Amino acid sequence: MNAKIKSRFSNDLLWEATGRYGISADKLQLLGDFDSFVYEFEGAGQSGILRINHSSQRSASLVMGELDWVNHLVQGGASVSAAISSDSGRLLEEMDDKHGETFLVAAFKKAEGVSPKSGEWTQDTTEQYGELLGRIHRLSRNYSPPNQEWMRPEWDDPVMLTVEGTLSDNDKRVLEEFRQLLSILEKLPKDEESYGLIHQDAHGENLRIDASGRITLYDFFDCAYSWFVNDIAIVLFYAAMWEKDRSSFTDEFMRHFLEGYRRENHLDESWLREIPIFLKLREIDLYSVILREFGTNWQDDEWNAGYMHRRKEKIEAGIPYIDYDFSILAD
Repeated sequence: MNAKIKSRFSNDLLWEATGRYGISADKLQLLGDFDSFVYEFEGAGQSGILRINHSSQRSASLVMGELDWVNHLVQGGASVSAAISSDSGRLLEEMDDKHGETFLVAAFKKAEGVSPKSGEWTQDTTEQYGELLGRIHRLSRNYSPPNQEWMRPEWDDPVMLTVEGTLSDNDKRVLEEFRQLLSILEKLPKDEESYGLIHQDAHGENLRIDASGRITLYDFFDCAYSWFVNDIAIVLFYAAMWEKDRSSFTDEFMRHFLEGYRRENHLDESWLREIPIFLKLREIDLYSVILREFGTNWQDDEWNAGYMHRRKEKIEAGIPYIDYDFSILAD
């Protein structure tokens, strides 16, 4: 969260937000403040998540588009965290930030359980993961927002993809790689069989596995219109991130993941050959996000330091994020 937004936020605004959802202030626990202020709460006999973001990040219309789609998925039987209405019956509450903009408040049912760690991907969990993403994509095909102002952006909208506005002259070669990717992506077909509203950040940290083994996906803040295979590539990108042998991991993980995915959604196998393009897109995008949010202090964070180690060099050299023949999966 940038300093300007943090300076406008206050305890008074937090108390106002909790009041609109009937939440006691002493039942709040701050979980994070990277993109939004996120709190866990207990109230009305259930655990929930209160999220407060700023209108300079996402407009009220965009957030309403997210919340409406999330509940569309819930109604379709997808295991995702449902959006909860406030005491006044609204999915979204707005609060004046005293500077001509607003803080936007939404609440969600808490996803129970723990996130899977590297080395903990069982066959059952991986297949269930694929099945859930497949169902989301199938439900996306027949979704249209009831209010056209709620339409979520395309994947390359400036509100979603900020590579060009972030990278400096020090990253000219990275920008060249990025622009070459864009020229390839612009030529890919878009149809209802392959393109629609996707989660766009469905990694393991946005997933919970409860005691019964059931998984729940949450945090749809970045949902956008893109190719379904992009969602699949993003899942693999993070699942394989800390694996020593990414190629072997990919072969095992993707076979089980796609087994589950195909139970819910049909995606032409030829799209699987495009996964390396989308892996590279996420690699460059994440590189730019870390620079944007942490600047030269990214080394201070262990996760960032691990990801950024030789990252610029690898991107500039055109080294694949995962050295694997994805045509094997397509065949």
